[in-house]
Amino acid sequence: MRAMSTEEQAAARGLLRAVSEELGPLGLELEAAFHRAPRHTFLPRLVWLDHEGDWTPCDRELEPARWLEAAYANASVVTQVNDGQDPEDGDLWPSSSASAPSIVFRMLRMLDLNPAHRVLEIGTGTGWNAGLLAALLGDENVTTMDVDPMLTDPAARSLKAVGLQPEVTAADGAGGFPPSAPYDRVIATCSVRRLPYAWVEQARPGGLILTPWETPWFCYGLLRLHVGGDGIASGRFSPHSAFMLMRGQRTDLRIYRDVVRDEHEPAESSTSLDPWIVAGQDAAAQFAVGLRLPDVWHAWHEQPDVPGVEVRLWLATTDATSWAAVDWDGTCGTDLYTVWQYGPRRLWDEVEAVYAWWTERGRPPVERFGLTVAPEGQRAWLEDPSRSWNV
Repeated sequence: MRAMSTEEQAAARGLLRAVSEELGPLGLELEAAFHRAPRHTFLPRLVWLDHEGDWTPCDRELEPARWLEAAYANASVVTQVNDGQDPEDGDLWPSSSASAPSIVFRMLRMLDLNPAHRVLEIGTGTGWNAGLLAALLGDENVTTMDVDPMLTDPAARSLKAVGLQPEVTAADGAGGFPPSAPYDRVIATCSVRRLPYAWVEQARPGGLILTPWETPWFCYGLLRLHVGGDGIASGRFSPHSAFMLMRGQRTDLRIYRDVVRDEHEPAESSTSLDPWIVAGQDAAAQFAVGLRLPDVWHAWHEQPDVPGVEVRLWLATTDATSWAAVDWDGTCGTDLYTVWQYGPRRLWDEVEAVYAWWTERGRPPVERFGLTVAPEGQRAWLEDPSRSWNV
């Protein structure tokens, strides 16, 4: 690896200060890993940066200062759009990114690593996280995989360029990687809506599984599971994180294309529950709704072409059989919203019931929820695994 330039060294020191201010001192081991695997060496020449809500390309050769600033900002950087395919009609959507350094180091701490641990990483991405793991544990103890060979191939080259060579493979991470099992730690750098049981099967008893979490309602939270000798893994959620969803668990649903039809005749009612509380302002409330209603998603529609409606919140089931809409007429300080519901389920009624359940229990934060994963299924719980529900 070539020596870092003065500008790169200054940027790296600035990032270390920013992360340490957020997380506290990283410690000698993590700092040494950071210097062994500098973040900028893992980013591609072309990245995409958020500019006023639009993703704009940034080419290292054309904008070196802007590119380096992004490489060492304590923020995520989009490194691939549209699964590496040419966007249709200029519609760009992120499909892979380098996670914000603070969450990367937070998760490494949560793994509670020791030098003898063998680790499986799901979601190679740029390879930076795998590089940090290899610097901490040695190449022979790290296996990293990603479903997209357009990501694993350059990641392997970037790793080799800094003198690190963990096992890198292109495969669907939902199946784990049996050839190198068992693992002391399994870490995902993509979110999941359902934890693949193969990860539990390939972890040693006493091991840990750490993954970002997502529901169709809300992408939020980290799940840390302890693996028992009985084939059951159980643990709690913690706040933080918003990661891209594992590709095999994606759903491609749109309200007007897949759900709402002209012939539908919804029932009209009203609600005093502010839709922004359960779908915008309160992360803990959103998390509870998503965990209790794991097959319901929502989308905001500003200024729909509907007389007297400024903003509409859409709700729908993932099987596209039921939907609801909550309308705000633009009146400041209003305490009543119009509700429309269609299908075998009354989705807004269900959201109201979950919100009441959550408030009656003292508005519990994310940390009080947990998940248990067993061969027969997965169940979420609040405080006590004995009082759980199926997800």
